Order: sequence, then C-alpha cells, then structure tokens
Amino acid sequence: MGQIARIIAIAAGLAGGTVFSQAPEFAQQYRQRIGGAIDELRIIVEDFNRQAAQHHLDRRQALNAYAQSSDDFLRDRGVSMQSTITRYEALQSQQLKLGTAASVAKPFVLLRNADDVVFANTWRDFVPGVPMSFAGLVWGVIGFAGGWVVAALPGLGARRIIRRRGAYRQVPRA
Repeated sequence: MGQIARIIAIAAGLAGGTVFSQAPEFAQQYRQRIGGAIDELRIIVEDFNRQAAQHHLDRRQALNAYAQSSDDFLRDRGVSMQSTITRYEALQSQQLKLGTAASVAKPFVLLRNADDVVFANTWRDFVPGVPMSFAGLVWGVIGFAGGWVVAALPGLGARRIIRRRGAYRQVPRA
C-alpha cells in the first residue's frame, strides 16, 4: 500500500471510528426519550383504565363500548385509544429489551424495532458524545476497521490490475 493510500485508509478508519463510536451514545439518548414517552403514555393509559373501572369495566370492555357506539366520534376515539395502548406496550417492551441488552448490543436492539417517532426525534436532537465506555470503544474499533477496509479495497483492486498488466507486458513474444 502506497503512502497516500495508507493516509487515506487511516483517515477513513478514523472517520468510521468516530461515527460508529456514537452508536452507544445514540442508543442512550434514544432510551432517555423512550422513557419520557412511556411516562406520558402511562398517564393516559392509567387514566383510561381508572375511568373504565369507575364504570365497572375493564380496559377491553371499555374499548368494546367505544367500538360498538353508533357515534363515529366515539368509535374513532376508541381506535385512537387502542393505538395509544398498543404503542405504550410496544415502547415498554423495547425499553425492557434495551435495559437488559449488553451495552455493546444496545444499538442493534434499537435498530431491530425502533419507534419511528422517538427515533426521528432522537436523530433530530442528537448530540454526539465522547465515548468513554467499553461499548464506545468497541463500536469505534468496528468503525475504524470498516472505514479502513472501505478505503483500502479499491486501492488493492487497482494494484492487482496494474500488476497483471505489468506481468503481461513482461512475457517475451515468440
């Protein structure tokens, strides 16, 4: 590998390492946002459950009452409440998975089934952090290696082509 190619590969490795080292920080900021979303949804869901109980209904019965209403507004309100409950339960499940995952694996857990709204808002407000954790180091090394490989592969391919052409030229003609 030539000197310029080495410099490019190192620069690409450093860029990749810098970018990938942010994955655990992004996962942490996502976890904080998901916690806030769960806290707010909990208030709504518990209020719904409490109101249903005041009328001697459980959650399912209250949702069925909405669904069976002849009023379009009430039926739509029931669908909306069911969506809120479903999202609340999905976020709780994801929070549990993120909380029990190894720190290095949290970015993978997040990407597997991230909530679109929370993910978009986390991305919008993301503030990079200095990775002072083992997970940040691991992701930084992965990114460095990936950046190095991405930068080095085209150079290695070009080198092979040049060598082959040179070998053909050195073969004596009969």
